[in-house]
Amino acid sequence: MRKSMAHGITGWASVISGLVCALLVFAVAASARAELPNETDEEWTLRKEADHIRVYTIDQPNSSFKAFKAVAVLDAPIENLMAVMANPGSCVEWVHNCTESYAFGDGEFHDRFAYSVNDMPWPVTDRDYVLRIQTRGDQASSEIVMNLNAMPDQRAENSSRVRVDRSDTLYRFTPEGDKTRMVWVQHTDPNGALPGWLVNSLLVDIPVRSMEELERVARTEKYRGYRLVYDEQGQLTGIRRASP
Repeated sequence: MRKSMAHGITGWASVISGLVCALLVFAVAASARAELPNETDEEWTLRKEADHIRVYTIDQPNSSFKAFKAVAVLDAPIENLMAVMANPGSCVEWVHNCTESYAFGDGEFHDRFAYSVNDMPWPVTDRDYVLRIQTRGDQASSEIVMNLNAMPDQRAENSSRVRVDRSDTLYRFTPEGDKTRMVWVQHTDPNGALPGWLVNSLLVDIPVRSMEELERVARTEKYRGYRLVYDEQGQLTGIRRASP
């Protein structure tokens, strides 16, 4: 039996929304890619405000896909949040539609590689990512910045998945007492024939859903009791369980 037009539209909306979710996972260019827009650029336009999370978008040169900026003060200490971020498997806990994630290679806390997969609704093929994750923090300012860069050639492709090869992301964490201000800036220019206007109309929901989940996960027992570790120069070198 033929599906009704309404049913067909609803199904494709779900497919496209799922694809957008996959294209908004971790990832900052450290090579010859376009730079992310400045966080303080006056051209940012507020697109959504959900409780304590605000999402803005901005046009990107030579791209039909906008960049977004999400800002929130999360009700979780920065140590908890970094414990989540340092866990190579945490993608599945808070990033929307992430179904697989693990570290690979010989990297360290401040410069490492990770692989992740996003489950996609039929008929869209699952997306996977090879990411270089760079983390830096300064004890004097207490600020921590993470740059994540999609580096597709660092791992062989899987024939049953589509490799995402262009995605730039920055996370900035700043402690505010027992809470943490988080700024998430990202631009993804996906492969394929999806129209930019349609993707742009959906992308503002993804950081909201992910940040809400990140706040919840960071407050669980699993990520409590950690402390940040700095070297003699006051540079962040890692995170570890606090001594009892």
